[in-house]
Amino acid sequence: MPDFATLAVFCAATMALLLVPGPAVVFIVTRSVAQGRATGLVSVLGIHTGSIVHVAAAALGVSALLAASATAFTVVKWLGVAYLVWLGVRKLMAGPGEAETAELATHSRSRVFWEGFVVNVLNPKTAIFFLAFLPQFVQPSAPAPSRRRSSCSA
Repeated sequence: MPDFATLAVFCAATMALLLVPGPAVVFIVTRSVAQGRATGLVSVLGIHTGSIVHVAAAALGVSALLAASATAFTVVKWLGVAYLVWLGVRKLMAGPGEAETAELATHSRSRVFWEGFVVNVLNPKTAIFFLAFLPQFVQPSAPAPSRRRSSCSA
């Protein structure tokens, strides 16, 4: 396990990444303004659950595969583009009366959570960040974590 100083630097740098405005921050702010603080916190939970996916992918080497394969990176990038285009087209296709009521429409907290999750998982910038960032805090020479034996073992 990394020492406390390394873990603190990792957490501070990760928080800096999360505070820089991007699609996740825009999503959180718009949900908070539209539906209040509680829904905003649910959107934060969805975004950070998506971050866990990226951390796990980086730890398992999937992010390295994504970075090494131009095709895989392009697929993820275009999935994100398709999602944003779909949202935009849906908004543009709404009639004038519908557009006004759409601004007032609220979504369930479950939907807000999953939308936040999708916003972050389909963000290739986040995957590349963890690909470049996480390895700096991993010591390949360190022994693999072992399971502790329970004193209740037979």
